Amino acid sequence: MDFFDTINKRRSSRKFTDKSVPDEVMKKSFEAAIKAPNSSNLQTWRFWWVRDLEKKKKLVEFCFNQSAAREAKELVVVTADPDLWKVSNPEIIKYAKEINAPRLVKFYYEKLIPMTYRVGWFGIFTPFKKLSFFITGLFRPITRRPGSMRDLQEIAIKSAALGAENFVLALEAQGFSSCMMEGHDETRVLKLIGLRSPARTAMVIGIGEPSERALWGEQFRLPLEKVVKEV
Repeated sequence: MDFFDTINKRRSSRKFTDKSVPDEVMKKSFEAAIKAPNSSNLQTWRFWWVRDLEKKKKLVEFCFNQSAAREAKELVVVTADPDLWKVSNPEIIKYAKEINAPRLVKFYYEKLIPMTYRVGWFGIFTPFKKLSFFITGLFRPITRRPGSMRDLQEIAIKSAALGAENFVLALEAQGFSSCMMEGHDETRVLKLIGLRSPARTAMVIGIGEPSERALWGEQFRLPLEKVVKEV
């Protein structure tokens, strides 16, 4: 399927047929998901394919029993956890050394990333980081974030959302549809998959073949001139 055909075809389907989703379709979609751009390539996302029937039943309940979850043949929870930099960063540093990456790349991951992602116990470093950003910003352009764990969570969620977009587009290209659900009980969903703060849920995705009742109308979008501005 042509890329733009896939973009135009993708819709949020809330009703699905009884057709199962082949494992190879899911795997190919996950492979596409992890190719998405993400902040500093730290890959602080995780994709939880919920296959256990009891957990799946609970997850539907935690998604308020909405049809996109209830009728889905597969359910995936996309999470964002800024603490995962501790897992990925050493691997990136190792890789950078193996390929003899530029000195600036090594410095970025060996020095700047730890400084950026460490906020200390109970966020003790946060006020000092924000004060430093403020003072430096008086004299030259500077990034103003992240200063707090909440800032880091926001960055991780953005990356996870990019991965989720790749995932659903890959599903669409293979003839299956999806619905990305923000409507869920985040606390209960995290507990279900064995996570806790600072991890966040970016979304829960219901997956299947769309039924004839999947959509209630044509796609609505605001005109381009209302959302694209030249400055």
